[in-house]
Amino acid sequence: MTYPTPTNHHWYPDDCRYLARPLSLRHGSRTIHLPALLPQALGDPSFVAQLQISYPYLCGAMANGISSVDLVLACAKAGIAGFFGAAGLRLAKIEEAITTLQTRCPGTFGFNLIHSPFDQLLEKQTVELYLKHGITLIEASAFMDVTLPLVKYRVTGIRQGTDGEIIVPNRVIVKVSRQELVKKFFSPPPLAMLEVLYDQGVIDNQQLELAKQIPLANYLTAEADSGGHTDKQALVSILPTFIHDKQQLQKQYRSTLHVGAAGGIADPYSALAAFAMGASYIVSGSINQACIEAATSTTVKHLLSQAKQADITMCPAADMFEMGIKVQVLKKGTMFPMRAQKLYEIYRSYSSIENLPADLHNELEEKFFRQPLTSVWQEIVAYFTEHDRQQLVRAEKDNKHKLALLCRSYLGQSSNWANSGVSDRQVDYQIWCGASMGVFNSWVEGSYLADPGQRRVAEVSLNILYYAALLARLQNLHQQGYTPRAVIDVKPLPLAELRSYLENR
Repeated sequence: MTYPTPTNHHWYPDDCRYLARPLSLRHGSRTIHLPALLPQALGDPSFVAQLQISYPYLCGAMANGISSVDLVLACAKAGIAGFFGAAGLRLAKIEEAITTLQTRCPGTFGFNLIHSPFDQLLEKQTVELYLKHGITLIEASAFMDVTLPLVKYRVTGIRQGTDGEIIVPNRVIVKVSRQELVKKFFSPPPLAMLEVLYDQGVIDNQQLELAKQIPLANYLTAEADSGGHTDKQALVSILPTFIHDKQQLQKQYRSTLHVGAAGGIADPYSALAAFAMGASYIVSGSINQACIEAATSTTVKHLLSQAKQADITMCPAADMFEMGIKVQVLKKGTMFPMRAQKLYEIYRSYSSIENLPADLHNELEEKFFRQPLTSVWQEIVAYFTEHDRQQLVRAEKDNKHKLALLCRSYLGQSSNWANSGVSDRQVDYQIWCGASMGVFNSWVEGSYLADPGQRRVAEVSLNILYYAALLARLQNLHQQGYTPRAVIDVKPLPLAELRSYLENR
Protein backbone atom coordinates (compact mmCIF):
# COMPACT_ATOMS: atom_id res chain seq x y z
CA MET A 1 0.00 0.00 0.00
CA THR A 2 1.24 3.50 -0.85
CA TYR A 3 0.61 6.15 1.76
CA PRO A 4 0.33 9.84 0.94
CA THR A 5 3.11 12.07 2.17
CA PRO A 6 1.99 13.87 5.35
CA THR A 7 2.04 17.65 5.34
CA ASN A 8 3.75 17.92 8.70
CA HIS A 9 6.75 15.70 8.01
CA HIS A 10 9.12 18.52 8.95
CA TRP A 11 9.00 17.56 12.64
CA TYR A 12 10.80 14.32 11.99
CA PRO A 13 14.50 15.15 12.41
CA ASP A 14 13.90 17.51 15.35
CA ASP A 15 10.99 16.44 17.52
CA CYS A 16 11.63 12.71 17.14
CA ARG A 17 14.98 13.15 18.84
CA TYR A 18 13.31 14.19 22.09
CA LEU A 19 12.69 10.70 23.41
CA ALA A 20 10.50 11.78 26.31
CA ARG A 21 7.95 13.40 23.99
CA PRO A 22 5.01 11.30 22.77
CA LEU A 23 4.08 12.40 19.24
CA SER A 24 1.03 12.16 16.99
CA LEU A 25 1.21 12.48 13.23
CA ARG A 26 -1.57 12.79 10.70
CA HIS A 27 -0.91 10.26 7.96
CA GLY A 28 -3.53 10.40 5.28
CA SER A 29 -6.88 9.58 6.85
CA ARG A 30 -5.45 8.25 10.08
CA THR A 31 -3.24 9.30 12.97
CA ILE A 32 0.05 7.63 13.80
CA HIS A 33 1.04 7.64 17.46
CA LEU A 34 4.64 7.53 18.57
CA PRO A 35 4.95 6.94 22.33
CA ALA A 36 7.82 8.26 24.38
CA LEU A 37 10.72 5.84 24.70
CA LEU A 38 13.60 6.61 27.04
CA PRO A 39 16.73 4.43 27.18
CA GLN A 40 15.71 3.25 30.66
CA ALA A 41 12.86 1.29 29.06
CA LEU A 42 14.98 -0.70 26.61
CA GLY A 43 15.84 -3.55 28.98
CA ASP A 44 14.08 -5.06 31.97
CA PRO A 45 12.96 -2.41 34.48
CA SER A 46 13.24 -4.89 37.36
CA PHE A 47 16.95 -5.39 36.58
CA VAL A 48 17.52 -1.64 36.71
CA ALA A 49 15.60 -1.44 39.99
CA GLN A 50 17.45 -4.34 41.60
CA LEU A 51 20.87 -2.89 40.80
CA GLN A 52 19.71 0.64 41.66
CA ILE A 53 21.01 2.11 38.41
CA SER A 54 19.39 4.40 35.84
CA TYR A 55 20.05 2.43 32.66
CA PRO A 56 20.16 -1.27 31.67
CA TYR A 57 23.86 -0.97 30.85
CA LEU A 58 27.00 -2.38 32.46
CA CYS A 59 30.65 -1.74 31.74
CA GLY A 60 32.26 -5.15 32.15
CA ALA A 61 35.52 -5.80 33.95
CA MET A 62 38.82 -5.66 32.07
CA ALA A 63 41.75 -7.40 33.75
CA ASN A 64 44.82 -5.80 35.30
CA GLY A 65 42.76 -2.86 36.45
CA ILE A 66 42.12 -1.59 32.91
CA SER A 67 38.55 -0.99 34.02
CA SER A 68 39.93 1.31 36.64
CA VAL A 69 38.64 3.10 39.70
CA ASP A 70 38.20 6.23 37.57
CA LEU A 71 36.22 4.30 34.97
CA VAL A 72 33.95 2.75 37.60
CA LEU A 73 33.38 6.16 39.20
CA ALA A 74 32.48 7.69 35.83
CA CYS A 75 30.01 4.86 35.20
CA ALA A 76 28.28 5.38 38.56
CA LYS A 77 27.95 9.12 37.99
CA ALA A 78 26.27 8.40 34.62
CA GLY A 79 23.75 6.00 36.17
CA ILE A 80 25.29 2.76 34.92
CA ALA A 81 27.29 0.09 36.77
CA GLY A 82 30.98 -0.52 36.18
CA PHE A 83 33.11 -3.42 37.38
CA PHE A 84 36.68 -2.98 38.56
CA GLY A 85 39.11 -5.25 36.67
CA ALA A 86 40.58 -7.19 39.58
CA ALA A 87 41.91 -10.14 37.55
CA GLY A 88 45.69 -10.25 37.41
CA LEU A 89 46.19 -7.76 40.25
CA ARG A 90 47.73 -8.32 43.63
CA LEU A 91 45.34 -8.48 46.56
CA ALA A 92 46.76 -5.29 48.04
CA LYS A 93 45.95 -3.42 44.82
CA ILE A 94 42.40 -4.81 44.79
CA GLU A 95 41.95 -3.82 48.44
CA GLU A 96 43.12 -0.30 47.65
CA ALA A 97 40.48 -0.05 44.90
CA ILE A 98 37.80 -1.33 47.28
CA THR A 99 38.64 1.32 49.86
CA THR A 100 38.59 4.11 47.28
CA LEU A 101 35.31 3.10 45.67
CA GLN A 102 33.53 2.51 48.96
CA THR A 103 34.58 6.01 50.00
CA ARG A 104 33.99 7.93 46.77
CA CYS A 105 31.55 6.07 44.53
CA PRO A 106 28.08 7.69 44.41
CA GLY A 107 26.29 4.71 42.91
CA THR A 108 26.37 0.99 42.18
CA PHE A 109 29.67 -0.70 41.41
CA GLY A 110 31.08 -4.21 41.40
CA PHE A 111 34.32 -6.18 41.25
CA ASN A 112 35.47 -8.96 38.98
CA LEU A 113 36.12 -12.53 40.11
CA ILE A 114 37.95 -14.53 37.47
CA HIS A 115 38.12 -18.32 37.49
CA SER A 116 41.70 -19.39 38.25
CA PRO A 117 42.06 -23.14 37.63
CA PHE A 118 45.85 -22.96 37.98
CA ASP A 119 45.80 -20.66 40.99
CA GLN A 120 42.87 -21.77 43.12
CA LEU A 121 44.36 -20.10 46.17
CA LEU A 122 44.10 -16.71 44.46
CA GLU A 123 40.41 -17.25 43.69
CA LYS A 124 39.81 -18.21 47.31
CA GLN A 125 41.75 -15.23 48.66
CA THR A 126 39.94 -12.82 46.36
CA VAL A 127 36.57 -14.05 47.64
CA GLU A 128 37.77 -13.70 51.23
CA LEU A 129 38.78 -10.12 50.46
CA TYR A 130 35.37 -9.30 49.01
CA LEU A 131 33.58 -10.81 51.99
CA LYS A 132 35.84 -8.98 54.42
CA HIS A 133 35.01 -5.61 52.87
CA GLY A 134 31.34 -6.22 52.16
CA ILE A 135 31.49 -6.23 48.36
CA THR A 136 27.97 -7.33 47.44
CA LEU A 137 28.15 -7.39 43.64
CA ILE A 138 30.63 -9.32 41.50
CA GLU A 139 31.02 -10.18 37.84
CA ALA A 140 32.25 -13.78 37.61
CA SER A 141 34.11 -14.48 34.38
CA ALA A 142 35.89 -17.35 32.61
CA PHE A 143 34.21 -19.95 34.85
CA MET A 144 33.95 -23.33 33.20
CA ASP A 145 32.26 -24.89 36.23
CA VAL A 146 31.01 -24.02 39.70
CA THR A 147 33.75 -23.58 42.31
CA LEU A 148 33.67 -23.62 46.11
CA PRO A 149 34.90 -20.00 46.52
CA LEU A 150 32.11 -18.75 44.25
CA VAL A 151 29.50 -20.71 46.22
CA LYS A 152 30.94 -19.38 49.48
CA TYR A 153 30.64 -15.82 48.24
CA ARG A 154 27.04 -16.34 47.17
CA VAL A 155 25.68 -17.96 50.34
CA THR A 156 27.59 -16.08 53.02
CA GLY A 157 25.14 -13.99 55.03
CA ILE A 158 22.01 -15.62 53.59
CA ARG A 159 19.03 -15.30 55.91
CA GLN A 160 15.24 -15.29 56.03
CA GLY A 161 13.32 -12.05 56.33
CA THR A 162 10.35 -11.44 58.62
CA ASP A 163 7.97 -11.99 55.69
CA GLY A 164 9.54 -15.34 54.85
CA GLU A 165 11.49 -13.98 51.89
CA ILE A 166 15.04 -15.28 51.47
CA ILE A 167 17.53 -12.42 51.72
CA VAL A 168 20.79 -12.97 49.84
CA PRO A 169 23.21 -10.06 50.33
CA ASN A 170 25.75 -11.12 47.72
CA ARG A 171 24.75 -10.88 44.06
CA VAL A 172 26.50 -12.64 41.20
CA ILE A 173 26.52 -11.68 37.53
CA VAL A 174 28.20 -14.52 35.65
CA LYS A 175 29.44 -14.29 32.06
CA VAL A 176 29.13 -17.53 30.09
CA SER A 177 29.15 -18.55 26.45
CA ARG A 178 28.14 -22.22 26.66
CA GLN A 179 24.61 -23.48 27.05
CA GLU A 180 25.46 -26.21 29.55
CA LEU A 181 26.60 -23.53 32.01
CA VAL A 182 23.24 -21.77 32.06
CA LYS A 183 21.62 -24.53 34.10
CA LYS A 184 24.62 -24.79 36.44
CA PHE A 185 24.56 -21.11 37.38
CA PHE A 186 20.78 -20.69 37.39
CA SER A 187 20.44 -23.74 39.66
CA PRO A 188 20.95 -23.81 43.43
CA PRO A 189 24.57 -24.25 44.58
CA PRO A 190 25.74 -27.90 44.48
CA LEU A 191 24.71 -29.70 47.66
CA ALA A 192 28.16 -31.23 48.14
CA MET A 193 29.72 -27.76 48.24
CA LEU A 194 27.08 -26.46 50.62
CA GLU A 195 27.83 -29.35 52.96
CA VAL A 196 31.55 -28.50 52.85
CA LEU A 197 30.74 -24.93 53.84
CA TYR A 198 28.49 -26.25 56.61
CA ASP A 199 31.27 -28.48 57.93
CA GLN A 200 33.64 -25.50 57.85
CA GLY A 201 31.21 -23.41 59.88
CA VAL A 202 30.67 -20.89 57.09
CA ILE A 203 26.90 -21.50 57.14
CA ASP A 204 24.61 -23.01 59.75
CA ASN A 205 21.84 -25.56 59.26
CA GLN A 206 19.15 -22.96 58.50
CA GLN A 207 21.39 -21.23 55.96
CA LEU A 208 22.11 -24.59 54.35
CA GLU A 209 18.39 -25.14 53.81
CA LEU A 210 17.87 -21.61 52.49
CA ALA A 211 20.79 -21.95 50.06
CA LYS A 212 19.09 -24.95 48.46
CA GLN A 213 16.29 -22.63 47.33
CA ILE A 214 18.23 -19.88 45.56
CA PRO A 215 20.03 -19.71 42.19
CA LEU A 216 23.82 -19.53 42.31
CA ALA A 217 23.70 -16.43 40.08
CA ASN A 218 21.08 -13.71 39.99
CA TYR A 219 22.07 -12.63 36.53
CA LEU A 220 23.70 -14.35 33.57
CA THR A 221 25.40 -12.54 30.71
CA ALA A 222 25.42 -14.32 27.36
CA GLU A 223 28.95 -13.56 26.21
CA ALA A 224 29.33 -13.75 22.46
CA ASP A 225 32.48 -13.02 20.41
CA SER A 226 34.46 -10.72 22.70
CA GLY A 227 37.92 -9.54 23.65
CA GLY A 228 40.02 -11.67 25.97
CA HIS A 229 38.59 -15.08 26.91
CA THR A 230 35.97 -15.98 24.32
CA ASP A 231 34.40 -18.95 22.60
CA LYS A 232 33.62 -16.68 19.61
CA GLN A 233 29.91 -17.47 19.79
CA ALA A 234 27.30 -15.56 17.80
CA LEU A 235 25.02 -13.45 20.00
CA VAL A 236 22.06 -14.04 17.72
CA SER A 237 22.38 -17.76 18.51
CA ILE A 238 23.27 -17.97 22.19
CA LEU A 239 21.11 -15.16 23.60
CA PRO A 240 17.72 -16.64 22.58
CA THR A 241 18.88 -20.08 23.73
CA PHE A 242 19.93 -18.77 27.13
CA ILE A 243 16.66 -16.85 27.53
CA HIS A 244 14.66 -19.99 26.73
CA ASP A 245 16.62 -22.00 29.31
CA LYS A 246 16.15 -19.20 31.84
CA GLN A 247 12.38 -19.28 31.35
CA GLN A 248 12.32 -22.98 32.14
CA LEU A 249 14.50 -22.60 35.24
CA GLN A 250 12.62 -19.51 36.46
CA LYS A 251 9.63 -21.63 37.53
CA GLN A 252 11.37 -22.86 40.69
CA TYR A 253 12.16 -19.39 42.10
CA ARG A 254 10.20 -16.44 43.44
CA SER A 255 12.97 -14.00 42.47
CA THR A 256 13.40 -12.99 38.84
CA LEU A 257 16.29 -14.35 36.78
CA HIS A 258 17.85 -12.07 34.18
CA VAL A 259 19.85 -12.72 31.02
CA GLY A 260 21.98 -9.95 29.55
CA ALA A 261 24.08 -9.67 26.41
CA ALA A 262 27.78 -9.01 25.83
CA GLY A 263 30.23 -9.36 22.98
CA GLY A 264 30.10 -7.28 19.83
CA ILE A 265 27.88 -4.58 21.33
CA ALA A 266 29.52 -1.35 20.25
CA ASP A 267 26.98 0.90 18.56
CA PRO A 268 23.25 1.69 18.69
CA TYR A 269 22.33 -0.95 16.11
CA SER A 270 23.96 -3.85 17.96
CA ALA A 271 22.56 -2.58 21.27
CA LEU A 272 19.02 -2.38 19.88
CA ALA A 273 19.39 -5.87 18.39
CA ALA A 274 20.30 -7.29 21.81
CA PHE A 275 17.36 -5.61 23.51
CA ALA A 276 15.01 -6.68 20.70
CA MET A 277 16.05 -10.30 21.30
CA GLY A 278 15.05 -10.00 24.95
CA ALA A 279 18.22 -8.99 26.83
CA SER A 280 17.50 -7.56 30.27
CA TYR A 281 20.69 -5.51 30.00
CA ILE A 282 23.76 -5.08 27.80
CA VAL A 283 27.45 -5.13 28.67
CA SER A 284 30.25 -3.30 26.87
CA GLY A 285 33.91 -4.28 27.10
CA SER A 286 36.55 -3.68 24.43
CA ILE A 287 35.28 -0.20 23.57
CA ASN A 288 35.69 0.98 27.17
CA GLN A 289 39.39 0.16 26.99
CA ALA A 290 39.80 3.00 24.48
CA CYS A 291 38.20 5.54 26.84
CA ILE A 292 40.09 8.19 28.76
CA GLU A 293 39.32 6.63 32.15
CA ALA A 294 40.69 3.19 31.25
CA ALA A 295 44.01 2.38 32.95
CA THR A 296 45.98 1.61 29.83
CA SER A 297 48.49 3.65 27.88
CA THR A 298 47.86 6.41 25.37
CA THR A 299 49.65 4.30 22.78
CA VAL A 300 47.23 1.42 23.29
CA LYS A 301 44.23 3.74 23.05
CA HIS A 302 45.57 5.13 19.79
CA LEU A 303 46.08 1.61 18.37
CA LEU A 304 42.55 0.68 19.40
CA SER A 305 41.12 3.80 17.78
CA GLN A 306 42.60 2.68 14.45
CA ALA A 307 41.39 -0.93 14.65
CA LYS A 308 39.04 -2.48 12.14
CA GLN A 309 37.03 -5.66 12.54
CA ALA A 310 39.67 -7.76 10.78
CA ASP A 311 42.52 -6.52 12.99
CA ILE A 312 42.03 -9.10 15.75
CA THR A 313 43.13 -12.68 16.27
CA MET A 314 43.27 -15.50 18.82
CA CYS A 315 46.39 -16.48 20.78
CA PRO A 316 47.31 -18.45 23.95
CA ALA A 317 46.11 -17.12 27.31
CA ALA A 318 48.53 -16.58 30.18
CA ASP A 319 46.23 -17.81 32.94
CA MET A 320 45.16 -21.04 31.16
CA PHE A 321 48.26 -21.57 29.05
CA GLU A 322 48.76 -25.29 29.66
CA MET A 323 45.13 -26.03 28.74
CA GLY A 324 45.53 -24.42 25.34
CA ILE A 325 42.85 -21.83 26.11
CA LYS A 326 43.08 -18.76 23.90
CA VAL A 327 42.18 -15.09 24.19
CA GLN A 328 41.24 -12.60 21.49
CA VAL A 329 43.65 -9.71 21.01
CA LEU A 330 44.56 -6.88 18.67
CA LYS A 331 47.07 -7.97 16.04
CA LYS A 332 47.61 -4.67 14.22
CA GLY A 333 50.65 -2.80 15.52
CA THR A 334 52.09 -5.64 17.62
CA MET A 335 53.88 -8.97 17.18
CA PHE A 336 52.49 -10.39 20.40
CA PRO A 337 49.98 -12.86 18.88
CA MET A 338 52.70 -14.46 16.74
CA ARG A 339 55.16 -14.69 19.61
CA ALA A 340 52.56 -16.02 22.05
CA GLN A 341 51.66 -18.79 19.62
CA LYS A 342 55.33 -19.67 19.19
CA LEU A 343 55.72 -19.99 22.97
CA TYR A 344 52.82 -22.42 23.08
CA GLU A 345 54.38 -24.48 20.29
CA ILE A 346 57.64 -24.53 22.27
CA TYR A 347 55.78 -25.73 25.34
CA ARG A 348 54.08 -28.48 23.35
CA SER A 349 57.29 -29.60 21.62
CA TYR A 350 59.87 -29.64 24.43
CA SER A 351 60.02 -31.22 27.86
CA SER A 352 62.21 -28.67 29.62
CA ILE A 353 64.10 -25.41 29.27
CA GLU A 354 67.35 -27.35 29.17
CA ASN A 355 66.19 -29.30 26.10
CA LEU A 356 65.62 -26.23 23.96
CA PRO A 357 67.84 -26.08 20.86
CA ALA A 358 70.58 -23.45 20.99
CA ASP A 359 69.06 -21.26 18.27
CA LEU A 360 65.66 -21.29 19.99
CA HIS A 361 67.25 -20.61 23.37
CA ASN A 362 69.06 -17.59 21.91
CA GLU A 363 65.92 -16.29 20.20
CA LEU A 364 64.02 -16.32 23.49
CA GLU A 365 66.81 -14.43 25.23
CA GLU A 366 67.36 -11.87 22.48
CA LYS A 367 63.85 -11.19 21.13
CA PHE A 368 61.33 -12.30 23.74
CA PHE A 369 62.88 -11.66 27.16
CA ARG A 370 65.92 -9.52 26.24
CA GLN A 371 67.92 -11.08 29.06
CA PRO A 372 69.39 -14.49 29.92
CA LEU A 373 66.81 -17.16 30.72
CA THR A 374 68.57 -17.75 34.03
CA SER A 375 67.76 -14.16 34.99
CA VAL A 376 64.16 -14.61 33.86
CA TRP A 377 63.87 -17.68 36.07
CA GLN A 378 65.23 -15.78 39.07
CA GLU A 379 62.46 -13.19 38.58
CA ILE A 380 59.88 -15.98 38.36
CA VAL A 381 61.18 -17.51 41.59
CA ALA A 382 60.98 -14.14 43.34
CA TYR A 383 57.39 -13.64 42.17
CA PHE A 384 56.07 -17.04 43.19
CA THR A 385 58.01 -17.03 46.47
CA GLU A 386 55.78 -14.12 47.44
CA HIS A 387 52.53 -15.26 45.80
CA ASP A 388 52.33 -19.04 45.40
CA ARG A 389 55.23 -21.23 46.55
CA GLN A 390 53.44 -24.38 45.38
CA GLN A 391 54.18 -23.40 41.79
CA LEU A 392 57.91 -23.56 42.55
CA VAL A 393 57.58 -26.84 44.44
CA ARG A 394 55.87 -28.33 41.41
CA ALA A 395 58.47 -26.85 39.02
CA GLU A 396 61.29 -28.52 40.96
CA LYS A 397 59.68 -31.90 40.31
CA ASP A 398 58.29 -31.22 36.84
CA ASN A 399 60.53 -29.66 34.20
CA LYS A 400 57.57 -29.28 31.87
CA HIS A 401 55.84 -27.08 34.42
CA LYS A 402 58.98 -25.02 34.78
CA LEU A 403 58.93 -24.44 31.03
CA ALA A 404 55.28 -23.42 31.25
CA LEU A 405 56.06 -20.84 33.95
CA LEU A 406 58.78 -19.39 31.73
CA CYS A 407 56.41 -19.04 28.77
CA ARG A 408 53.65 -17.64 30.95
CA SER A 409 56.09 -15.03 32.27
CA TYR A 410 56.28 -13.38 28.84
CA LEU A 411 52.51 -13.59 28.35
CA GLY A 412 51.86 -12.04 31.75
CA GLN A 413 54.30 -9.18 31.32
CA SER A 414 53.06 -8.31 27.84
CA SER A 415 49.80 -6.85 29.09
CA ASN A 416 51.67 -4.84 31.74
CA TRP A 417 53.96 -3.41 29.07
CA ALA A 418 50.89 -2.35 27.11
CA ASN A 419 49.13 -0.80 30.10
CA SER A 420 52.27 1.08 31.14
CA GLY A 421 53.10 2.14 27.58
CA VAL A 422 56.69 0.84 27.69
CA SER A 423 57.91 2.43 24.46
CA ASP A 424 60.53 -0.12 23.44
CA ARG A 425 58.11 -3.01 24.01
CA GLN A 426 55.30 -1.99 21.65
CA VAL A 427 55.92 -5.04 19.45
CA ASP A 428 55.16 -7.17 22.54
CA TYR A 429 51.94 -5.44 23.63
CA GLN A 430 49.09 -7.78 24.53
CA ILE A 431 45.87 -5.83 23.95
CA TRP A 432 42.63 -7.72 24.61
CA CYS A 433 40.17 -6.74 21.92
CA GLY A 434 37.07 -8.00 20.11
CA ALA A 435 35.58 -7.15 16.73
CA SER A 436 33.34 -4.65 18.52
CA MET A 437 36.25 -2.20 18.51
CA GLY A 438 36.13 -2.03 14.73
CA VAL A 439 32.35 -1.62 14.81
CA PHE A 440 32.67 1.28 17.23
CA ASN A 441 35.38 3.00 15.18
CA SER A 442 33.22 2.77 12.06
CA TRP A 443 30.25 4.26 13.90
CA VAL A 444 32.13 7.24 15.37
CA GLU A 445 34.09 8.02 12.19
CA GLY A 446 33.60 11.69 11.35
CA SER A 447 32.32 12.52 14.85
CA TYR A 448 34.08 14.02 17.85
CA LEU A 449 34.53 10.51 19.32
CA ALA A 450 36.83 9.57 16.45
CA ASP A 451 39.51 11.28 18.55
CA PRO A 452 40.59 8.87 21.33
CA GLY A 453 41.31 11.91 23.48
CA GLN A 454 37.56 12.66 23.53
CA ARG A 455 36.31 9.21 24.43
CA ARG A 456 34.79 9.24 27.89
CA VAL A 457 32.96 6.18 29.11
CA ALA A 458 29.77 8.06 30.07
CA GLU A 459 29.49 9.72 26.66
CA VAL A 460 30.18 6.48 24.82
CA SER A 461 27.63 4.52 26.87
CA LEU A 462 24.84 7.12 26.85
CA ASN A 463 25.21 7.74 23.11
CA ILE A 464 24.79 4.03 22.43
CA LEU A 465 21.68 3.90 24.61
CA TYR A 466 20.19 7.14 23.31
CA TYR A 467 20.46 6.21 19.66
CA ALA A 468 19.28 2.66 20.33
CA ALA A 469 16.08 4.16 21.77
CA LEU A 470 15.80 6.60 18.88
CA LEU A 471 16.20 3.80 16.34
CA ALA A 472 13.46 1.86 18.14
CA ARG A 473 11.13 4.86 17.78
CA LEU A 474 11.91 5.17 14.09
CA GLN A 475 11.27 1.47 13.65
CA ASN A 476 7.88 2.02 15.28
CA LEU A 477 7.11 4.61 12.60
CA HIS A 478 8.11 2.25 9.81
CA GLN A 479 5.93 -0.49 11.27
CA GLN A 480 2.98 1.87 11.06
CA GLY A 481 3.62 2.44 7.38
CA TYR A 482 5.28 5.83 7.53
CA THR A 483 8.70 6.44 5.98
CA PRO A 484 9.74 10.08 6.47
CA ARG A 485 11.76 11.98 3.91
CA ALA A 486 14.29 13.30 6.38
CA VAL A 487 17.09 11.09 7.68
CA ILE A 488 18.74 11.38 11.08
CA ASP A 489 22.50 11.03 11.20
CA VAL A 490 23.13 8.45 13.91
CA LYS A 491 26.43 9.92 15.06
CA PRO A 492 27.52 10.54 18.67
CA LEU A 493 26.68 13.85 20.32
CA PRO A 494 28.55 15.68 23.10
CA LEU A 495 27.07 14.94 26.51
CA ALA A 496 25.48 18.37 27.03
CA GLU A 497 23.59 18.17 23.73
CA LEU A 498 22.69 14.55 24.37
CA ARG A 499 21.19 15.36 27.76
CA SER A 500 18.99 18.04 26.19
CA TYR A 501 17.34 15.35 24.08
CA LEU A 502 17.06 12.94 27.00
CA GLU A 503 15.64 15.41 29.51
CA ASN A 504 13.55 17.82 27.40
CA ARG A 505 9.88 16.99 27.70
